[in-house]
Amino acid sequence: MRALILALALGTAAPVWAAPDDDLGTLMDEVWASALRENPVMATRVGVRDYDDRVFDNSLAAEDRRAAEAQAYLDQLRAIPQDQLSGDGRTNYGILERMLSESIEGNGYAQRVMLFTTFSGWHQGFASLPSALSFQTSADFESYLTRLSLYPTINDEAIAISTQAVEQGYTLPCVVLDGYENSISGVIGDDPLASRFYEPFTRPRPTGVSEEAFADYAARAQEIITTILAPEYAEHLDWYLNVYQPACSEEVGISAQEGGAEYYAFRVRQMTTTDFSAQEIHDIGQSEVTRIRAEMEEVSAEAGFETREAFIEHLRTDPQYYAATPEELMGAVALQAKELDGLMPTMFATLPRLPYGIRAIPDEIAEGTTTAYYSGGSPESGIAGTYYVNTSLLDQRPLWEIPALSAHEGVPGHHNQIALQQELEMHPLRRNLAFFGAFVEGWGLYSERIGIEMGIYDTPAENMGRLSYEMWRACRLVVDTGIHALGWSKEQAIAFMSENTALTDANIEAEVNRYISWPGQALGYKMGELRIRALRARAEEALGENFDVRHFHDAVIGQGSVPLDVLEGQIDRWIAAQLAEAAEEG
Repeated sequence: MRALILALALGTAAPVWAAPDDDLGTLMDEVWASALRENPVMATRVGVRDYDDRVFDNSLAAEDRRAAEAQAYLDQLRAIPQDQLSGDGRTNYGILERMLSESIEGNGYAQRVMLFTTFSGWHQGFASLPSALSFQTSADFESYLTRLSLYPTINDEAIAISTQAVEQGYTLPCVVLDGYENSISGVIGDDPLASRFYEPFTRPRPTGVSEEAFADYAARAQEIITTILAPEYAEHLDWYLNVYQPACSEEVGISAQEGGAEYYAFRVRQMTTTDFSAQEIHDIGQSEVTRIRAEMEEVSAEAGFETREAFIEHLRTDPQYYAATPEELMGAVALQAKELDGLMPTMFATLPRLPYGIRAIPDEIAEGTTTAYYSGGSPESGIAGTYYVNTSLLDQRPLWEIPALSAHEGVPGHHNQIALQQELEMHPLRRNLAFFGAFVEGWGLYSERIGIEMGIYDTPAENMGRLSYEMWRACRLVVDTGIHALGWSKEQAIAFMSENTALTDANIEAEVNRYISWPGQALGYKMGELRIRALRARAEEALGENFDVRHFHDAVIGQGSVPLDVLEGQIDRWIAAQLAEAAEEG
């Protein structure tokens, strides 16, 4: 009875809607087939091997072709009567409409020629191939070597587009580029066998590949790295130092560029999946900062300090809170991750099958990037998820941040949500391509709060770490909008972060550089978390003693990543189903 009531409440079993739902399903099949053609590496990761000899076409002509195709798909979508769709159909419609319309609109801004940030770039994306692909068969190795040899097509096109960006005045601010060249020069370095590109050949030989074949693949890889990749990365470095860096922008905010204010408004909508203005988000951030500061004062008093500032200074400077070696830091992360694994059934009824591991962030980007990040795995290709940890600058990586950090990047955060989405019985387009930042990052931040219920914040220091992380995300609302819409300088942004968070100086510098070079991306975390918390409060009030937090969490992430307005509709239907079930049983 429970399953039937839930299906009816969610609108998933209604034959009268079959024709519109079928039309939508056919359209989603077409969009998915196109996505596989356009994203060959993703196709390989999900088990479609038709494009194993290809890499992504990053030309502007290809972007225009993809936008035109998206427009044709969008026209077909809008011809489907939305009010006649089932509950699942309405969810699919909302997701597909947003994905298509945003890809079309985004391609219309001149800022599309800005191809990299301090957080990512084509050279680093390509260097992640070894961790993104499976290496079990001869076909896997042949495909990998073919793709390595195709890097010049990616690099040449990206440099040409970025030269166009220089000529048109669409460059990153000078103040964020200190040391950026290391992210290029460090990929291969002096020893090609020490590069990430050679990593697949440092692993145990797969049983399905002979010793002779494996040795041949390794020799070919060394040759490609030495004769093709190394010269391409050298060319990239030379271009960056002599063409791009001298033309960096003196202005910090994106709104200083031609069309920048309009582009930032788009980014705000895209990254939050809301219609809030930059000023409204700025004000929400300020309100959250005030609330969280009050909580930080309470924790500081609990720890025996007269002020929040005194406790934060203690946390930032006392050696007891910092690992002496990278191995010690990784050991602490591993221990916390396993503790969280064991607590997951208390908060969720459904868990993913795919595991995750931990790795250090690559050396060439570590000092200039964030504290940690997550990289999704692939059930089809037998690739686990990965929680990447920054082991550089150990005096800037406090141990008291690890519980909140691990809850966010591992479980119950990104790995739990993303791995589960990859295993859900849903259309492959949604399972593999629908990743809305406000939902994914909002869930990550909400997961830090779940850690309270899990009991992982054992000390005032760890609780301050959690609050500092929440404050960090609240400050993002203020700082990102301040920089890109309200004329803030980098110095203002750093001062605001330093005043309000417990983050160390290196983290603050890297984070502010990220916000400057990647407009709007950081807004989704807090906006998504606030919406999930509001929906939980709504569910708790409506259901009373019938509220089950495990089933609520399953309802939030059990449909995969969705825009926040679609999530609200899902949870309202879930609440209705729970009420109907209670009435039936009562």
